[in-house]
Amino acid sequence: MREFKEMVASFHDAGLQVILDVVYNQTAEGNEHGPTLSFKGIDNASYYRLTPDQLRYYINDTGTGNTLNLSHMRVIQMVTDSLRYWVTETHVDGFRFDLGTILAREPNGFDNQSGFLKACCQDPILNTVKLIAEPWDCGPGGYQVGGFPPGWAEWNDKFRDTVRDFWCGQVSASALAPRLSASGDCFNHRGRKAWACINFVAAHDGFTLNDLVTYNEKHNEANGEDNNDGSSNNRSWNCGVEGPTEDEAIQALRERQIKNVLATLLLSQGTPMLLAGDELGRTQRGNNNAYCLDSEISWLDWNIEKRGRSLIQFVQQLIRLRHNYLILRRSRFLTGDYNEELGVKDVTWVNASGSEMRVEEWDDSNMHCFGMLMDGRAQPTGISRRGEDATLLMVLNAHNDLVKFTLPETVGGREWSLLIDTNLAEISETSNFVSGDSYSATGRSVLLFALHPDAFS
Repeated sequence: MREFKEMVASFHDAGLQVILDVVYNQTAEGNEHGPTLSFKGIDNASYYRLTPDQLRYYINDTGTGNTLNLSHMRVIQMVTDSLRYWVTETHVDGFRFDLGTILAREPNGFDNQSGFLKACCQDPILNTVKLIAEPWDCGPGGYQVGGFPPGWAEWNDKFRDTVRDFWCGQVSASALAPRLSASGDCFNHRGRKAWACINFVAAHDGFTLNDLVTYNEKHNEANGEDNNDGSSNNRSWNCGVEGPTEDEAIQALRERQIKNVLATLLLSQGTPMLLAGDELGRTQRGNNNAYCLDSEISWLDWNIEKRGRSLIQFVQQLIRLRHNYLILRRSRFLTGDYNEELGVKDVTWVNASGSEMRVEEWDDSNMHCFGMLMDGRAQPTGISRRGEDATLLMVLNAHNDLVKFTLPETVGGREWSLLIDTNLAEISETSNFVSGDSYSATGRSVLLFALHPDAFS
């Protein structure tokens, strides 16, 4: 524990916070055939959810044999005491709750006013740290993305699935636009903020980002289960060849696809979550269920090659942009509604001709190239006053072919600077354009432009 405390302190000294991944949904005692290690022998009926008509058997909403009973006051006390210990003694900055829906289950199912959620929200210690739910479990009604109360953040697998599908050419602009806007359709209610939406494309379960663009199929042979374990629904695309290849054109496309996903993740509204190693092209050789392996497949190799260093530099650039441009991390949801008092629309969706998207274009399943115009003059808080952030234009082209994209007319300026083009290794300092200019968006690429405000704006 001393070493853990020193680690947390070292992270804090470096300006980094520590989120602890915790599992309070089940224990190692398993079902009725499992061992009696602790809670079974202390008070089985209080600590575990049991089937009402046959109390010998355990409710298995976790997929591991048993489900902790967070309806019982002593179980709530046990969990909250544990959480407070980690905060007060080790000074962690928050928690990510594995199968978080379990913690909010009452006898009749998930309840966003459950005893545990209320206990956390009123606790003078726990309501000061970050609380992040994995908002699903294996039980009935277990999928609850967007269902947690204000103050909680949640993993958003809708972002993961839609971004993967978009860059594979499976969905169009109408599916992706809400995900770029912190999934307001899921989270913008009851006063919740955009940061409550935790965006991710890869996590500890499943393909790494590198493998997402390298393999169509899982390759879990090393796990010893004849490749039957792990999900087969990976929403991946190998760009034409399964696994590593010497084909330079495919290598270039894979590199661009990785950058496209990274840019989509870090330039979207909400809170981005990046899987360790994705910033340097880590591979698990197509294994999407490597938790059971202690080998080079699951290790993170710190002998970073040239390709890895290039990706790291790109991620650093994206993080700098997110830090420098506040419009990319608003706590207030971008809705596209026109504010008559301020004369501003916070986000405008534009087509390749530089015009605002029409209804028929939203309905077009082949609409794979569009722009997101984020107006920095939009109201940034609940106070009705104009913002002073920069205006940015993000362009996403998931077509196979180049698209001539016209930079839109907008209030406040006419000159645009190119900040990101995932097809270019470097951006020239003189890459400036004016509204009405046409920019060649390479097939499968992301662009980011910043508006130079007029002197009088």
